[in-house]
Amino acid sequence: MLATLLLAGASVACSSRSDLPPLVDQASAQRSAAQSQALNSTRRTAIVDAAARIAKSVVSISVTSRRRVPTGDPLDFFSFFVPQTTERTVQGYGTGFVVRAGGVIITNQHVVDNADSITVSLPDGEDLPARLLGEDPLTDIAVLKVDKNLPPAAIGRSADLLIGEWVVALGNPYTYLLGNSEPTVTAGVVSATGRNVVPNGNQSGLYLDMIQTDAAINPGNSGGPLTNSLGEVVGVNSFIFSSSGGSIGLGFAIPIERAARVADEIVKSGTVRRAWTGLQVGDANTMRDWKSAGGVRVIDVTAGGPAAKAGIDAGAILVQANGRRLRNYLDWEAVKLDLHVGDSIGIRFKHGPAGALEYRKIVSGDLPSVTAARVSLIKGLELITVTPGIQAERSLRADRGALIYRITSEVSRATGLLEGDVILAIDRTEIRTASQVAGLLESVGSRRLFRIIFDRSGTISYADLSFR
Repeated sequence: MLATLLLAGASVACSSRSDLPPLVDQASAQRSAAQSQALNSTRRTAIVDAAARIAKSVVSISVTSRRRVPTGDPLDFFSFFVPQTTERTVQGYGTGFVVRAGGVIITNQHVVDNADSITVSLPDGEDLPARLLGEDPLTDIAVLKVDKNLPPAAIGRSADLLIGEWVVALGNPYTYLLGNSEPTVTAGVVSATGRNVVPNGNQSGLYLDMIQTDAAINPGNSGGPLTNSLGEVVGVNSFIFSSSGGSIGLGFAIPIERAARVADEIVKSGTVRRAWTGLQVGDANTMRDWKSAGGVRVIDVTAGGPAAKAGIDAGAILVQANGRRLRNYLDWEAVKLDLHVGDSIGIRFKHGPAGALEYRKIVSGDLPSVTAARVSLIKGLELITVTPGIQAERSLRADRGALIYRITSEVSRATGLLEGDVILAIDRTEIRTASQVAGLLESVGSRRLFRIIFDRSGTISYADLSFR
């Protein structure tokens, strides 16, 4: 307030004098055209050019979805024991960028998660309906399509980024507070590369080999491009570490090579075909073990799987994969995340900290759940039989039963079942195969209620259902 008063006083004092020079410097006004051109050239930095080159390919994304949210009075005693929810329309925002002239756009999967409708806003303000071509929660990449030719972004490389080099982040932070859809530009440096972020309980994706930058990234920036000083996209802005909710200079972007590979697969087939190695290593609970072991310890190998065929057994310590040093399980997950089905992985391993190094080559295959026979009960519900391979792939506690491989949101709401649940029993009959479930439900018909007992993330639950 004091600063405002001082400025106002200075303004009044100046207006009362007639002998002051005009605000515009007369000498500045008389600069030669050559001098003005030289001045403008110093203002047009590499960052200015990079921002101008990429801005036309950046779009805003608005998402409408239906989500269940808590209701009722939080002070109501009974609300602690009988949680109440209602379904409401929720608006979400993010950013994307064009990668193909036909209107193909890359963004983050978490931006469009559970979307009922998606609208893309161009820099000039035009709104276009978008459809979701596909999404991959594991890499946090989704691909959208609009029916309009748009200028694609220039794609660069993240593999040769230099620590300390300039990068530019574009996006639409706090989109709902701004009146237009022109992207916001922030600049910073590459703070680090190859960052592996330890997963938390609410995280569905794996953020591995990430680019770290101090370029400001805020809510609404998700899915926007991170470019080098040439205006070439090197990453997809995804998240920040923050104690305040705003940027504190710890932003992370998915390497563009990974995002482009996933996007190509989605455009071709609508999904991502994930590679399977048939071995399981220690997780976050064994992060410190690598220092004493000198690598990543194999805790389980699926019989008949790719690793078993290559001669790798439980207890082996993986030291290197495709030339990459394995310090902990996240390094191994990063290797797997960029594999295509059929790719070979050269493994150097040993038995015991002082063991001699051995070399084997694993040829990756399809996930067991992908090749398993599916049983369709009703429209929107598919089951597969739990096998040792599927148990290892999905890290299931249950070693038998019928895994819910696919379930639509409508069926899920009606039954309370979720994708990934393992049906263990129906009434008092133990389930060992997916086809057995179909037979039992057919015999039940519409005569009475029946109880489905299932395993959800290691917790046994049940649902009482009936056919109508």
